[in-house]
Amino acid sequence: MGTQPVRATHTAIPGVVLFEPTPHRDHRGFFTRTFEASMARAAGVDPGTFVQDSLSRSRRGVLRGLHVRVGRGEAKLVRCSAGAVFDVVVDLRPDSPEFGRWLSFDLDGDSQRSVYIPAGCAHGFQALTDPADTSYRIDREHDPAEDLTIAYDDPTLAIPWPLEVTAMSDADAAAQPLSELQAQLRRIRAGDPTTLPRPPVAIPAVAPQPPVPASGHGRSTPPPGPGPRPRGALDSNSEVLS
Repeated sequence: MGTQPVRATHTAIPGVVLFEPTPHRDHRGFFTRTFEASMARAAGVDPGTFVQDSLSRSRRGVLRGLHVRVGRGEAKLVRCSAGAVFDVVVDLRPDSPEFGRWLSFDLDGDSQRSVYIPAGCAHGFQALTDPADTSYRIDREHDPAEDLTIAYDDPTLAIPWPLEVTAMSDADAAAQPLSELQAQLRRIRAGDPTTLPRPPVAIPAVAPQPPVPASGHGRSTPPPGPGPRPRGALDSNSEVLS
């Protein structure tokens, strides 16, 4: 069965890549490619680095995050294999010109889109369906000593989670805001995002766009800031990619 190639789109955060397959649909349902090594390489992602696949199942309203790994960190490819999630990536790399910026993505089992999250970026999501299955492909084995969690309701980030939070882990509920984690954040040693490999093929960048409402989400995009911000400054600028 022939399928269309997976399309890769670079986002406003360096190194964060959105991969979008084109499912072949017929009266039986659909068939789709969810990962393509050649397109990953073309987008600057080495497919040979992944060493672990994991999956979480969440009930509607469950929130997981915001999680980041200190030290060298870990990169991951995240996809909602069934159901739907509101997925968030926050750039916490100390040398990044986009430090403190976050992006959100609508990931769901119908589109099978996935997001590549480079080391040094925090990740979290909220389940929009019951259940929602989220798949992770990770490039380093887990080390609990390097785990760091940022409060999901950090007032500086001001992420508009679409649903009331119905459940979360004790560790996530006790997480501190960024303002209280300065020493821990300095332990993030992920590489300078300006040195990330660039794609050898032309891949269109994401253009700013108004949010596309999804049933029951009830969210909006904060207005863009007044211009470039000093390195290390935090704001709530975001893009909603639906």
